[in-house]
Amino acid sequence: MFMLFRASVVLNALALAVICGFVLFYGLPAVNWEFLTAHPRDAMTAGGIFPCILGTIALSYGSMLIALPWGVCTAIYLHEYARPGPFVHAMRLAINNLAGVPSVVFGLFGLAFFVTLMQMGVSLLAGMFTLAALILPLIIGASEEALRSVSQTYREASLALGATKWQTLAKVVLPAATPGILTGAILGIGRAAGETAAIMFTAAMFFSPKLPGSVFDSVMALPYHIYVLATAGIDIEKTRPLQYGTALVLIVLVLGMNLLAIIIRARLQRKLR
Repeated sequence: MFMLFRASVVLNALALAVICGFVLFYGLPAVNWEFLTAHPRDAMTAGGIFPCILGTIALSYGSMLIALPWGVCTAIYLHEYARPGPFVHAMRLAINNLAGVPSVVFGLFGLAFFVTLMQMGVSLLAGMFTLAALILPLIIGASEEALRSVSQTYREASLALGATKWQTLAKVVLPAATPGILTGAILGIGRAAGETAAIMFTAAMFFSPKLPGSVFDSVMALPYHIYVLATAGIDIEKTRPLQYGTALVLIVLVLGMNLLAIIIRARLQRKLR
């Protein structure tokens, strides 16, 4: 069995290495300073992807700022306050089902609710709320698991010293669960940054000669830009290096955002020790 586990790990590592190597081989020649800092031009067959990078960062972190507080509060209620019963069981079942819903369904929901009903239009704000809804089940699950991993003796010791339940939760349980909660945030950022279907109806635009001026403007984003270059360009073969270059930048950007969150989590873990 251990040999089977090791073989599975090696197989997954090889698949990841092949994909990353393929993208690196074809995308690296297209990446330069102009590519990272300029706007697209000549019907997007030349120029850079700077608006797409900014749009992806804004969508990812904006959705996390919305989803993380709601996800953590929901996890606190489910684990610390809610009594086991049909209502809590139904809530957990709904959360688990939402985690498996395809992203295109969230995109259509965002189009119907945020864009149309809430009259946000195709905008950065509508995209952030749609992505927040997409990653919310992931954050709730990771946060609840982090709270569950905190030893019950921590709570008992705090209560025995005279602290209230809320004081115990705020000053003992949450600090101990923070690294696990940040793990859910890391996974959420990674998923939000790479989504195409969820933003193509709610936030992304084909091309813009200028940067968005507010959260009510639509934005360019790296995943949607790759999709546009690969399917809707006027000269798809000419933009092939730009497609691979954009994919490489997206991978590096996601790794960079995850690395930043991992560093913050590691520092918090050292402080707790």
